[in-house]
Amino acid sequence: MAVFDVERAADVIHDGLFAQQHRGQEGAGMVVSDGQRLQLHKGPGLVQEVFPGDRLVDLPGRLGIGHVRYSTCGGDRAQNIQPLLAECADGPWAIAHNGNLTNAAQLRRAYQQSGSIFHTTTDSEVLVHLLADPYYRSRIHRVGRALAELQGAFAFVLLTPDSILAARDPHGFKPLVLGTLGQGFVVASESCAFRPIGARYLRDIEPGELVTINRDGLASYQFAEPAAHGAQCVFELVYFARPDSLVFGHNVHQVRVRYGMRLAQEHPVEADVVIPIPDSGMSAAIGYSRASGIPLDMGFIRNHYIGRTFIMPEAGKRATGADRKLSVLPETVAGRRVVVVDDSIVRGNTARKRIALLRECGATEVHVRISCPPTRHPCFYGIDFATSEELLAAGRGVEEIRGSIGADSLGYLSEEGLLEPFGAGGPRFCRACFNGDYPVPVTDGRGKLALESGLTCESSARAAATRKGAS
Repeated sequence: MAVFDVERAADVIHDGLFAQQHRGQEGAGMVVSDGQRLQLHKGPGLVQEVFPGDRLVDLPGRLGIGHVRYSTCGGDRAQNIQPLLAECADGPWAIAHNGNLTNAAQLRRAYQQSGSIFHTTTDSEVLVHLLADPYYRSRIHRVGRALAELQGAFAFVLLTPDSILAARDPHGFKPLVLGTLGQGFVVASESCAFRPIGARYLRDIEPGELVTINRDGLASYQFAEPAAHGAQCVFELVYFARPDSLVFGHNVHQVRVRYGMRLAQEHPVEADVVIPIPDSGMSAAIGYSRASGIPLDMGFIRNHYIGRTFIMPEAGKRATGADRKLSVLPETVAGRRVVVVDDSIVRGNTARKRIALLRECGATEVHVRISCPPTRHPCFYGIDFATSEELLAAGRGVEEIRGSIGADSLGYLSEEGLLEPFGAGGPRFCRACFNGDYPVPVTDGRGKLALESGLTCESSARAAATRKGAS
């Protein structure tokens, strides 16, 4: 998130990050400028834990950037929490990044071999070194030229003492939106950050666009031509984004309702009640109930003091969190045929446990409906499943998956259904996790901890990504 020319920038960033807490739970940070110097505060934990009320008083200024961490590159180290702040020859720079850079290891090796020292094990830090490189520092459109060296998925916000910059990769993998707040400007990953701070949505930042905001106003520069075939991450609409956000120009809740309605058409079943997996399955369950005529009810009750378990970085924490997160309402499911609607099945462990819980509470049949296709392939662009071994659907048919999780029936939304809400002229999406067609070749495919351990991802996934290339 970034803000320019607003009163008490730290307070505004805090509230915007709080609204986007669902995008990352491992750490939070912000850098604020008073026009001359940059001040950084960051730490592990949730926004409210990292920024108690008195901490914001120590961050004066009218512009700044903030970040919540969901680690897809780099381990659980304090120095990997963003924003990153560096003192370059022409002054300080701070950056915050969403996405994964597929050529980060190559760029990192080149700079290390020339004597550069890296302080983190994240892919994001390579942009700091590009910005500090004299080759770029002395040239016109310096930031744009540096960004053009990056491959993969990125939405960046950058801060200097007197300006903010925001950029999106040429494929447009990750969302990034621009808004106004009084006479100032706001940039965020999702528009849900705007309402709590009183900002007004203006537009999406376009693929390949670099926006610079300073005392002269707003300027836009196309640092790279948009990719001929866009690759916006459809998993944002399936799961990641908040239902009240506009993502890639579409309301997330409405898209998910459409997914549920299409799912009911593709996979009808005789049942007594439709229950969602809260919270991300709620909108699709509404659509399934609406289209099927089967009543919707609450079968699972969520403990809202447990965060999003999918984005927890460690398998043990995910499993423990999932066990504590949901409890079954026996009065809803006992003696009834139940349709369970969820957004996705990735690793499969939680689905298996939830179905077992429903049966323990008296459900006579459990029919699972998933509002996306089977997740069969790793993601190299910013979702944390970088190996096929993590994916239940990899190498398995639907009937085998159904048996593995213990459901009476299992139905996934088709790829055609995934695209139906947008029509022929709608956005172009990356669907690599479903079909293996990688928009950007991953010639240096690596796991989450690769920049720490040097371990490469499975050769099969790397070969598949390289072979299929751009679609």
